[in-house]
Amino acid sequence: MTVVLIALLPIFGAVLPLLAAPSGRSRATAVTFAVTAASLFLLLAQAPAVLGGATVAGGGAWLPDIGLGFTFLIDGLGLFFAGIILTIGLLIVVYAGFYLGRDDDPGRFFCFLLLFQGAMLGVVLSDNILLLAIFWELTSLTSFLLIGFWHHRPEGRQGARMALIVTGSGGLALLAGMLLLGQAAGSYELSEILTRVDQVRASPLFGPILALVLAGAFTKSAQFPVHFWLPHAMAAPTPVSAYLHSATMVKAGLFLMLRLWPLFAGTEAWFLVVSGTGLATMVIAARIALAKDDLKAILAYSTVSHLGLITFLIGLGTRAAVVAAVFHIFNHAAFKAALFMTAGIVDHETGTRDIRRLGGLARLMPVTAVIGTVAAAAMAGVPLLNGFLSKEMMLEAAAGTSYLGNPWIVAAAATLAALYSVAYALRFVHATFFGRSRLMPGAHPHDPPAGMWLPAALLVALSVAVGMLPQLIAGDLVAATAAAVIGPQGPAPEVHLALWHGVTAALLLSLVAFAGGAARYALSGWVDRFWPRDPIPDAKALFDAALAGLVGAARFVTDRIHTGTLQRALSATVIAILAVGAAAFAGGGHAAGTRPPLAPDPATIAGVLALAGATLAVPLMHRDRLLALMLTAVAGLAVSLLFLRFSAPDLALTQIAVEVVAGLLLLLVLNLLPKTSPAEPSRLRLMRDAALAGLGGIAVAGLAYAVMTRDGSSIAAFHLAESKPLGGGTNVVNVILVDFRGFDTFGEIIVLGIAALVVVALLDTALRGRAARRLDRMRQRPAGGDRHPLLLAMATRVLLPLALATGLFIFLRGHNLPGGGFVAGLVVAIAILMQSMANGYAWTAGRMTVDAHALIGAGVLIAGATGLAALAFGAPFLTSSFGHFHLPLVGDIELASAMGFDLGVFLTVVGVVLLALSRIARIEARAEDRRPNRGAIAEPAAASGNIAAGPATDGGKG
Repeated sequence: MTVVLIALLPIFGAVLPLLAAPSGRSRATAVTFAVTAASLFLLLAQAPAVLGGATVAGGGAWLPDIGLGFTFLIDGLGLFFAGIILTIGLLIVVYAGFYLGRDDDPGRFFCFLLLFQGAMLGVVLSDNILLLAIFWELTSLTSFLLIGFWHHRPEGRQGARMALIVTGSGGLALLAGMLLLGQAAGSYELSEILTRVDQVRASPLFGPILALVLAGAFTKSAQFPVHFWLPHAMAAPTPVSAYLHSATMVKAGLFLMLRLWPLFAGTEAWFLVVSGTGLATMVIAARIALAKDDLKAILAYSTVSHLGLITFLIGLGTRAAVVAAVFHIFNHAAFKAALFMTAGIVDHETGTRDIRRLGGLARLMPVTAVIGTVAAAAMAGVPLLNGFLSKEMMLEAAAGTSYLGNPWIVAAAATLAALYSVAYALRFVHATFFGRSRLMPGAHPHDPPAGMWLPAALLVALSVAVGMLPQLIAGDLVAATAAAVIGPQGPAPEVHLALWHGVTAALLLSLVAFAGGAARYALSGWVDRFWPRDPIPDAKALFDAALAGLVGAARFVTDRIHTGTLQRALSATVIAILAVGAAAFAGGGHAAGTRPPLAPDPATIAGVLALAGATLAVPLMHRDRLLALMLTAVAGLAVSLLFLRFSAPDLALTQIAVEVVAGLLLLLVLNLLPKTSPAEPSRLRLMRDAALAGLGGIAVAGLAYAVMTRDGSSIAAFHLAESKPLGGGTNVVNVILVDFRGFDTFGEIIVLGIAALVVVALLDTALRGRAARRLDRMRQRPAGGDRHPLLLAMATRVLLPLALATGLFIFLRGHNLPGGGFVAGLVVAIAILMQSMANGYAWTAGRMTVDAHALIGAGVLIAGATGLAALAFGAPFLTSSFGHFHLPLVGDIELASAMGFDLGVFLTVVGVVLLALSRIARIEARAEDRRPNRGAIAEPAAASGNIAAGPATDGGKG
């Protein structure tokens, strides 16, 4: 389980910075550092075995029926990327602790950072491709939060939105590709898929799989033509840029292509598409980088160019190219993270990143200047630095590659990109640290505290060390990573990293690049007069235009279909359902059912007549809102009696509780509305609606009769037989809800909580503006008398402890007798609703110390934690367990882990009802006429409360 812990520790630890932040930024930084260091320590403990050729696996089944497993593995490739993620992450945490401003929330920042870190670890360590796709989308979501951390800035919001749209869309394509890949390979486990290369390539799905996987990889790694999102993501704080865009997020696409390299490499489509895209990206982005004036924009486009370089190498499909790609990923993470940190230091000290307003900083910030200059030299590929070695390997591969029958086009493009790399590196260094100072008057920049420059200095030191002793420092790691990429299909590559390989074609091309880059920068003024700095169409403008077009088209269609009338939408829906049902009925057989109906008895006939009468009366008398509500309650009661007639006491109990809670809430709402609803506009519409309702009722009744009069296979027998042996309970309905179909219930309580939040958002609109004024006009004014009759108030107070005890009793007996967490939650909610109606909102609010939001959150978390606990014992998610225990004076009792899940359901239900009540209370407080209440019970006004968030007065009306 160590592998699982490595991946999930940052996610579980993300809450710690939030808890530590009130104690200061240093505490939040320290706990974030500790979580990352713990995960890195566990990873390094596996390094000796992995570097020796072993693979460390962990996890277990999750949803085996759909192929989703909670499985992880660490091989050479996973160790390599996870090590980069955590090592750079440690340095970024230290850097961010000094970088963040006084107004920045460190708890929120480090929480997002750890969530993103965990998502990235999940991507690189997942053995199941569906799990990988889930973590892939989590990286898009968490990067959205990080890029938009400064959400008060428009560019931050726009950059985050653009990154989410592009990478999220690519993630959906990747998910489709993974589903097809699992079908083609017959497994969703990577360790299995990579042994079935021939089977996947022979599949007719191979082409779509390749296209969808590359769509996901290219969008994540910012390849042309979807490269534009990454530079605009530079609106994020510099620690985010240094982490996401040098060592983690943008490397996810490269990781994916390396992980699936054995499946695709060597095919013509892979070579043409991947290498061609990488080559184009490398040249175009390098050219744009040279034209930018913002330090982070230069680094952003240089990052895109280097990502294109690595993509080009991966697409070549040779073992030597894989070694070069892996080595450059390692080198790029080091020098590019250091460069981003340097840009952040310059911005932090001078207040600008515009190189036209900088210059001469080497005299004022010598430490920063040395770090930035050495890192930029590594980016340019200067000898004795790590970037020189991997650049030489790239040029060597390019010199021996023919593309579309042309032997020189690849070498020429690669050399041109290297030339631009030298030019923009020179511009970055010279315009920032040397030459004439162009700082604003009064600016006095200086080197920052060691906490800001030391992380970058360590990375620069690593770049120098690898450049001098490449084989000693990085040889074994690169060899193990490349061997994991190539897999068992081919021999392990020979890795010999050296500073000097003699006079080779790559060296000659490198000399051309150095000379050409220096000349290009020296002649920049002259060249820019004849060649526009931005000759390529602005990709962001094209993206914005395309997005605006899509939104406009969607709005056009929506305006034509959704006219704002609920009746028309429902009519179209019912007509469509009836048409489909009629077509199915016309094309099928019409034989009578073989199961004889039950003999009717007087009680059943009375219940059916009551149900039919109430149902027919509602549309006829719907204008009287209170009467319509009472008739609806009668229909609900009749349904519960029918459940009871057919031996379903659990359903009957639930139906009655739901009817009471819904009725009480609706009564509170009706108090704010007119007594009658508006008259129908026309008799023709009434006739149309009646016809549709009649046809729909006949169709549903016929379908129900057809189902009930025919025999069919059902899983009910399994549930009846295994409820006690497997679930430990004799109440089959409850065991199904909390055990057999627990995942469904878990999703339902999440939806219930979301629905409560939507109710809050909708009702909050009634507190201000036109809606509030309209509500004041509609609200019924009391005719007089007691608002809170003494007898009702005292009766509800006496009944409260009895109701709570009843709820506890129903909760505890639910696993074996009718009851459970859902019904118990409704019973407790009824008791609280009655208190509010009898005593007023403010009286109830003053005595409720639990936040409804917290109840909902706690319920979902407890239910989820109960499911996750099963994973710790090697069982699938939400697997329950039970046992018998002996307690003194009590005797033998049975306890089931499903009780924890049921507790989560209970808390969620209570929280949802309380949240709805609190919003109604706020609206009532807003509309309160504040006239004296002569008959009310005298109670001190609540100063604050969780039910009535508005003005707390005892005059609140129930």
